Amino acid sequence: MPTLDTREPEPDTGAIQYAPAAGEPGAVRAKRFWSGRRVPAAITAALCTALTGLFLYDIAAVRTDRKAMAWRKTLARELATRHLDNVWIIVGAAVAAVVGLWLLLLAATPGERGVLPMARRGSQGVRAGLDRHAAELVLRDRAMEVAGVRWSRVKVSRRKVKARATSHFRELDDVRRDLTAALDTAAGQLGLAKALGMRVHVQRADKKA
Repeated sequence: MPTLDTREPEPDTGAIQYAPAAGEPGAVRAKRFWSGRRVPAAITAALCTALTGLFLYDIAAVRTDRKAMAWRKTLARELATRHLDNVWIIVGAAVAAVVGLWLLLLAATPGERGVLPMARRGSQGVRAGLDRHAAELVLRDRAMEVAGVRWSRVKVSRRKVKARATSHFRELDDVRRDLTAALDTAAGQLGLAKALGMRVHVQRADKKA
């Protein structure tokens, strides 16, 4: 016999919370997305190709009994006569070291700081990411729904959410407590792979504004 359910249906917020815990079956660790590094790679490849081609052309010209380019003669003379403690030698070495360290840092770090990895289930699960700016907009809209909040700004990093808000009525402690709870709930509904820390600052709104 059919039965009548007298319970009121839960309101549909349009958000689905999916964040499998570390010990949940099928939950896998979501790694950060790696950037293609197209711009640094293209610049480095273009510079190396141009310098190598120029040197090869000048060496080939000398082999065919032509005069070497003036810039290469000047460069060879300067390298042969300048000492290692020369200011320009030190500056050139420092610039080369900084550029090399920058390239190594780009090669060893994933980049894509603007994309937050989302949780997935199983090694064959869909690997998705959430844009940090989109997450900030969602959390800011949720913050504006809290009673007493007049203005808010939310910044999302890879590990933490920083929210600032102003309140024109209610006690600041009550607004801060409700705002923290609302942002915690909203951040959990984003479905991110890692839980974000929360830092909330609330101050009284300017009466002149």
